[in-house]
Amino acid sequence: MAEKLWDGRFSNKTHASVEAFTSSIDFDKRLYAHDIEGSIAHCRMLAKTGVIQSDEADALVKGLRQIKKEIETGDFLFSDSLEDIHMHIEARLVGIVGDAARKLHTARSRNDQVALDIRMYLRDECRTMIHDLNRLRNVIVAMADDNIDVVMPGYTHLQRAQPVLFAHHLMAYYEMFTRDTERFEQVFERIDVMPLGSAALAGTTYPVDRHYTAELLDFSKISENSMDAVSDRDFMIEFLSNASICMMHLSRISEELIIWSSSEFAFIDLPDAFATGSSIMPQKKNPDIPELVRGKTGRVYGNLVTMLTMMKSLPLAYNRDMQEDKLSLFDTIDTLSACIDVYIHMLPNIRIDRQQMINATTVGYLNATDMADYLVTKGMPFREAHACVGKAVAHGLIVKKELHEMSLEELREFSQLIEEDLFEKLDTLAMINRRNSYGATSSNQVRAAIAAAQKKLDKIFSDKALPE
Repeated sequence: MAEKLWDGRFSNKTHASVEAFTSSIDFDKRLYAHDIEGSIAHCRMLAKTGVIQSDEADALVKGLRQIKKEIETGDFLFSDSLEDIHMHIEARLVGIVGDAARKLHTARSRNDQVALDIRMYLRDECRTMIHDLNRLRNVIVAMADDNIDVVMPGYTHLQRAQPVLFAHHLMAYYEMFTRDTERFEQVFERIDVMPLGSAALAGTTYPVDRHYTAELLDFSKISENSMDAVSDRDFMIEFLSNASICMMHLSRISEELIIWSSSEFAFIDLPDAFATGSSIMPQKKNPDIPELVRGKTGRVYGNLVTMLTMMKSLPLAYNRDMQEDKLSLFDTIDTLSACIDVYIHMLPNIRIDRQQMINATTVGYLNATDMADYLVTKGMPFREAHACVGKAVAHGLIVKKELHEMSLEELREFSQLIEEDLFEKLDTLAMINRRNSYGATSSNQVRAAIAAAQKKLDKIFSDKALPE
């Protein structure tokens, strides 16, 4: 068994089962690069403030860089007896530079060290998430632009309601993913806080320069309270909440792709490269990718609930329960990243059945509201117009005719205000283009929305405008 950092206090060696039970190296080793970067900055700060000698700092930095190389080349040995990535790196550093390595932990605790590692790691992942969401938004805007002339039924309660442009429907998801992007940009500000120097919970007696360490690690702020700094996981919970909302949006579009690809709708055909077949039914083409994204949404929700439950009863400051925080975080990042990536590649390859979509707008009395609006322009109060058209629809259901299929004489049975000019109002494209209020489904409004979105995205990608 390896020597423990706390062996001086204990008379018995840690039991092997306890070493296995308390070990987190299987999952926290992914923090190695951030742990080493943080240690190098801490080392430079200790030398600057005279806590260690500059030649000692140089040797420590050289040793830390060697360890990073060993991990990346697969030459580093991991063991449960060393518990976590911090102890692994420190133990190896002792092997490289000798007892001077034991000075590296001066003025810090694993409590503020792990808080630093997570914040540095999550900063990078947040940048990546923002970038990938911008790519997804770009795909959606391009897809909307390519299908600007496609008409489809808009739905409420999954019942055909009014005709809309397919591009307008797509741009609704652009708005959702835009808000997701903004949420990750906002949480980035709360992640970007440097906790090192808080030590175990009360700060340190050494003359540390926390602002210098923050500058070396490119943090915009330093933590204001040492107890909060080592026990705060709000930023992780907020990240998981943002991820859950984003997964909810991905699940909604997944549900629609699943429905639209069914024989009953047949609005789209998923690309073969993003579908699977049946082990028993040769004819099947299953929408497994959207189904898996829909299913993984619950997994991400579970990670959020895990974190909230873990933190809800913890007294200040650090508690070992918090070792479990990284499992939920890492799994959520991996899951959400994979889901966004698969959608970036799948969406442009979906085949749209334009005629099937358009045909679906001609049945189901989708022009009923427009007929009511027509009567309002003739002077009838809307509630009365609503009832009048309702009776016309009831008649149509009996005689199996849509409103636009009835004769003028039939329609005038319901109101003498109806004239021949009604029929031009009931045309699908006319109905769409009359809805020209800001943010509505008319061609003018949707084209403007697409142009505005593309302008924003072009600026993002040309400026590489990600949080720094």
